[in-house]
Amino acid sequence: MKTILSAALILALCGLAGAADKVDPVGTWKCEYEIGKQKRTSTLTIKKDGDKLAGTMSWPDQKETNLKDLKLKDDTLTFSAVRKIMDNEITVEYKLTLDGDKLKGKGAVEFGGQKQEFDINGKREKKDK
Repeated sequence: MKTILSAALILALCGLAGAADKVDPVGTWKCEYEIGKQKRTSTLTIKKDGDKLAGTMSWPDQKETNLKDLKLKDDTLTFSAVRKIMDNEITVEYKLTLDGDKLKGKGAVEFGGQKQEFDINGKREKKDK
């Protein structure tokens, strides 16, 4: 009987530990990436809207745009954002892996009929206390 109780207690504690490790994407993320050997930055902001996620992305040369198809599965965040460059609108698809206050992954854009990918890394900004 003690063995069964001990096993149940261990399983319960493991379950609680797993719940505490659940990925939380909410916050403001400062992202860096490189395209054409030029370093670039963007700001990703994610909020909870009820039980759904909502967010925006902005760049130094473009005000924020709403994220589309924002989804979190396990530790992977996927979404798209529209970049406005001169008179062109370019949809960028993102697939990012979250690890605590860091993220990394890929951005992909179709340009001239070819898909081009780039690496992206980011850090969550600390909240003021």
